[in-house]
Amino acid sequence: MTDFPITALRSVEISTPDLPASVDFYTRIWGLEQVGEHQGKVFLAATGDDFHVLELKAGDASELRKITFRVRARDELEALRTRAADSGCEILRDIGPADGPAGGIRLVIREPQGSVLEFVHGDKRREGRGVANRVQRLAHVNINSTAIEALSAFYRDVLGFRLTDRSKMMAFLRCNDDHHAVVLAEAPVNGLNHIAFLMPDLESVMRGSGLVVDKGHPIGWGVGRHGPGDNVFAYFVDPHGVVIEYTAEVLQVDDDYRVKGPDEWVWPPGRTDHWGIAPPKSEACKKAQLAVPFARA
Repeated sequence: MTDFPITALRSVEISTPDLPASVDFYTRIWGLEQVGEHQGKVFLAATGDDFHVLELKAGDASELRKITFRVRARDELEALRTRAADSGCEILRDIGPADGPAGGIRLVIREPQGSVLEFVHGDKRREGRGVANRVQRLAHVNINSTAIEALSAFYRDVLGFRLTDRSKMMAFLRCNDDHHAVVLAEAPVNGLNHIAFLMPDLESVMRGSGLVVDKGHPIGWGVGRHGPGDNVFAYFVDPHGVVIEYTAEVLQVDDDYRVKGPDEWVWPPGRTDHWGIAPPKSEACKKAQLAVPFARA
């Protein structure tokens, strides 16, 4: 079995032009729990064992500020730093104590296409549990890339991910048994495509989506079942233009899984998912998937 240096996607940090409104949406409607504040950031947890899965910070616009991964061992941070520097990454914060409430040791870099990546080891964990209709953890983050093959190579060669599948427009990469933790989408701009939150099961995706719809936020795409990863999905656009997804039943794979290419991931005309019932993606969702850049500050 592959011995991954990075073992999980832990959390994502985004900026928002209205911090109180975003905190209200993600706690009252999306179902996360506020667990801390530090240096102007609000930390939100799901029901699993991660101390938090989302960081919110006030800013002029919605931007992807950081993606955080958990690292297997302290020594891996040194190895990651060396490979990152050799590949042209900017070292933003060298190896040292993390400055958020989750603690641990961290390394922060900016990869050549512009996204900020944090790697942590020894961070605090919670006593996790599954709760019906509530988010357990992050499932994946989907990144727009103008040079998808180069970014895919970076995740594989520098960070130690493995390619699981490659469709016409997307590369799916894993760092554990989940089919993917990172998805790269071919796009005219670099930035955030969407953030996927894992629900306990299909029923929770359906009921959770219904609760969000009840609060006045329509489904942007779904409910359906994806091809690569075989996961159930329902996409929404948050009040400040960030695309978010409820998902469940992500395919579990091992080293025997055969990577499939674009010729094998082809839908019949008019179909966008396995079930064939998902309506076309809304124009608002399509627009939002290209509208959230990487933060530069």
